[in-house]
Amino acid sequence: MTPVVRIGNCSGFYGDRLAAMREMLTGGDLDYLTGDYLAELTMLILARDRAKSPDRGYAKTFLTQLEDCLGTALDRKVRIVANAGGLNPAGLAQAVRTLAERLGLSVQVAHVEGDDVLPRAGELGFGAAPAATSSVGTPLAANAYLGAWGIVDCLNSGADVVVTGRVTDASVIVGPAAAHHGWARTDYDQLAGAIAAGHVIECGAQAAGGNYSFFTEIADLTHPGFPLAEIHADGSSVITKHPGTGGAVTVDTVTAQLLYEITGGRYANPDATLRVDSIELSDDGPDRVRIAGVTGEAPPPTLKVSLNSIGGFRNEMTLVLTGLDIEAKAALVRKQLENTLTVKPAEMQWTLARTDHADADTEEAASALLRCVVRDPDPANVGRRFSSAAVELALASYPGFTSTTPPGDGTVYGLFEPAFVSATEVAHVAVRADGVRTKIAPATETQELADVSSPALPEPFPIGSMRRLPLGTIAGARSGDKGGSANVGVWVRTDEQWRWLAHALTVETLRELLPETADLGVTRHLLPNLRALNFVIEGILGQGVAYQARFDPQAKGLGEWLRSRHIDIPEELVS
Repeated sequence: MTPVVRIGNCSGFYGDRLAAMREMLTGGDLDYLTGDYLAELTMLILARDRAKSPDRGYAKTFLTQLEDCLGTALDRKVRIVANAGGLNPAGLAQAVRTLAERLGLSVQVAHVEGDDVLPRAGELGFGAAPAATSSVGTPLAANAYLGAWGIVDCLNSGADVVVTGRVTDASVIVGPAAAHHGWARTDYDQLAGAIAAGHVIECGAQAAGGNYSFFTEIADLTHPGFPLAEIHADGSSVITKHPGTGGAVTVDTVTAQLLYEITGGRYANPDATLRVDSIELSDDGPDRVRIAGVTGEAPPPTLKVSLNSIGGFRNEMTLVLTGLDIEAKAALVRKQLENTLTVKPAEMQWTLARTDHADADTEEAASALLRCVVRDPDPANVGRRFSSAAVELALASYPGFTSTTPPGDGTVYGLFEPAFVSATEVAHVAVRADGVRTKIAPATETQELADVSSPALPEPFPIGSMRRLPLGTIAGARSGDKGGSANVGVWVRTDEQWRWLAHALTVETLRELLPETADLGVTRHLLPNLRALNFVIEGILGQGVAYQARFDPQAKGLGEWLRSRHIDIPEELVS
């Protein structure tokens, strides 16, 4: 085995750049190419797809990519690992074989299954399995997050392509690294190092400058390249990208991605728990960042389960309020609509976005948006009965009444709920290319997940002259969804800035800067090695992404909102 394995990634979500697979295969040397196609919302989409036909339930774009690239991968001896199997990994594996036969290619295709625990949902305490026609509140999908050892078995048996169902995002990278280096299941430091590298590259171009706070510093972000990890036998790695591709890989772009959708100092995976607080980053040359010093611990005894169900039906109307008396106009139309509806929806949520400007030079700049979202188990209560009632007010309400939404029927919305099950209750199975089925035993050594003891705060930065500026003047941020909660990671780039940030950005200060969080549970975690704070905000996304509790349902912009808020910053820290 070579001392370093090069693992590239070509997908961060279902719908990512189709051309990325070809770009990664032809842009430079790789040993493995991986793809992450699954997210909490994706599982609901695939579940509804599978409900229409049992032959569906996987990411069809993966087949589109393979049709163009499978021959190239085989010629270059690049093996492919992807979780595109979704709810039907066996079906996708067979579809890949059918595609290869049509293309005249000889390929060994294996898959990993066992994550689907929906048939045992009632037994495991997750609610009854659905009938042929799904009903509101009934689980459509229940999938345990598996680890990397099924992938390892498939690769060790000679598979060219391995497709999985719901494994953790990092597992598609950990599997190839563990197979290549021959790691044992108790090599926790090495496995944790691969988890860190996997967490960085699994979200595609984000590691190369996509969704990056200081994006104006990147010379060319027109078409950022996708990342790859050079993973060493000791678990250390270098994050980089193919030569000549756009974007940039820097300590800061890697820091941003490490903070994405985590909690505190421990990041649990089924194969090891990564100590995020142990990670050390250093510049290794242009577009090269070294990850070292990573320590790992035994995994927890339970696996996370993603439960997706139909929550009911929703509808919304957005009204435009222009010019003067915005608050009074909003109050009038709200009172009118609520009094008009003879049957009230179970939920009725109003949001006024004050996008208007005084003395504006365009009508659009003079306008605010009033949004009314309704939800109900009965589609009739959020359908035309609601939307037509809003439209009927057009000539009887506030001056300048107009809307951006026509009357229409309600649509289905989903609910996400996390659950946990003992790893011993889940049948993790590797199905090799020759059809041999290998049961992957759960970890024999486990450790209950617990919070890391809070590290000591650094010495406070001496307070002198202060300037009222946006926090983002010196701090970057990355935010995302964690079920119904969200995380916001905030980092700075110098030790002096860290000394200020660690003391200045408290939970209380965050609540002041983000009033939406005032009545929500907020936990702060310190990550001194990354000069970062991570906040977990409970319940801000309601019952998950598909519930659409706020206009940014995945909290992707939450960090940028925080960066835009003004705070007193020492003048010496502002370059």
